[in-house]
Amino acid sequence: MIEQVAGIYARIILEFLAELYIFYALTMHGFNRSRSFAAKLIAGLAAVAAIAFGLSFFYYFYGSTVVGRIAIYIVLFVVSIIHARICLDEKTKTIILACSLAYAAQNLTYKLFLVFYCSGEYFGLFENWGQNFELYYRLTYYAFFIVAAAAVYFVLMRRQIKRLADSLINYRMMAISIFVLCITVILCSSEDVHFAALSTGGENRFDNYDIFILRQTGNVFSAVCCATVMVLISKTMVERDLKREVEYLQHAVRQGQRQYEISKDTIDMINIKCHDIKYKVNSLLAGGGVTEEALADLQQSIKIYDTRVATGNKILDVLLTEKSLYCEQNGITFSCMADGGALGFIEEGDLYCLFGNIIDNALEAVSAVSQRERKVINLVVKTKNDMLVVQQENYFEGELKFEGGLPQTTKSDKNYHGFGTRSIRMIVHKYGGAMTARARDGVFYLSIIFSLDGKKLQNK
Repeated sequence: MIEQVAGIYARIILEFLAELYIFYALTMHGFNRSRSFAAKLIAGLAAVAAIAFGLSFFYYFYGSTVVGRIAIYIVLFVVSIIHARICLDEKTKTIILACSLAYAAQNLTYKLFLVFYCSGEYFGLFENWGQNFELYYRLTYYAFFIVAAAAVYFVLMRRQIKRLADSLINYRMMAISIFVLCITVILCSSEDVHFAALSTGGENRFDNYDIFILRQTGNVFSAVCCATVMVLISKTMVERDLKREVEYLQHAVRQGQRQYEISKDTIDMINIKCHDIKYKVNSLLAGGGVTEEALADLQQSIKIYDTRVATGNKILDVLLTEKSLYCEQNGITFSCMADGGALGFIEEGDLYCLFGNIIDNALEAVSAVSQRERKVINLVVKTKNDMLVVQQENYFEGELKFEGGLPQTTKSDKNYHGFGTRSIRMIVHKYGGAMTARARDGVFYLSIIFSLDGKKLQNK
């Protein structure tokens, strides 16, 4: 008997998890996946199912109490968050916010169904189902869930989902969202337990009009709470975007200042070289002859002009040539093989910002390297099949920490540093690309892939 009833409760719990994971998939499908994602996903699902089966027995003994019901769903929610955190390579706070959004959506969908179903029961819409009641109920529930889930997704979730990754989360707003969500869980559990005892002839059927109105009021209130959570999360995203815009403007100002300094140094260097060439030419004319030593000295002076880069893309040519001149002046070896002709699908401003940040980050790293022979930057831009591949490597010193797939700045001022790598990933994602970064044995590796046939790539 216990096993049979526990089996019914196991089905209820598994249905809840299935709905929750559907919204997880809708919410976090664009997140970066951790290594061995498929194995972690399958093993995690098996572990969650095992926990759900164990909780079905707990449900049998304590599910009729408010505390027991709350404990069951909180445990399931926490376990599912841990599973998502293991499978995805994103910040924990981003995972929690995304899971909260998905849970609010699942609960909202369920409460909308209860509003519909309780009304149907009260007005006798389902009286003709007879012996096929369970079948018709399931078909109605699944159909309603599909329609309601689609409506919730397109109306309340789709725009938020695109902005969830890389989020700079307002902790106060996130805490308020989770608090409201917890209140919703408590109210829902309390309603389900107490109104089950007041129902007549079937669960969520109330012949007494006052009880019916009270139950529907609770359902609507819970739905409003869930919608409120989603609105609060949306507000968090809007505030994040505004903060990011401010950061980007600050970064652009700093980038412009840095570019000015580099340009000034480059012009000063060219002026010095031109003066040297003029002096040496005058010396040769005065001497009346040209020796091999003098020619070699003159060739060394004009060697700077060999740093001009021709890639097939004017914007990239200007940027790489200027960076090459800077590297020449500062004793940095800059190796570049670039097919710029394939970069036409990227807007000029984004292209300049993308490669400017890539090279500036590398310059900052190698400038801190003590050994001259390790002051090396390699950049390759090539096409392979229908893919455009950007690979950049440079040496660095010290320890490089990663969070959310991005290297973290070691500088104390987090607001004014570390934005470059986030800016790179923003641009890569804007054009449907995938980006990976790693460090090994004192070498930093950056890899970016774009699909030339317009397909959106998934970060692995």
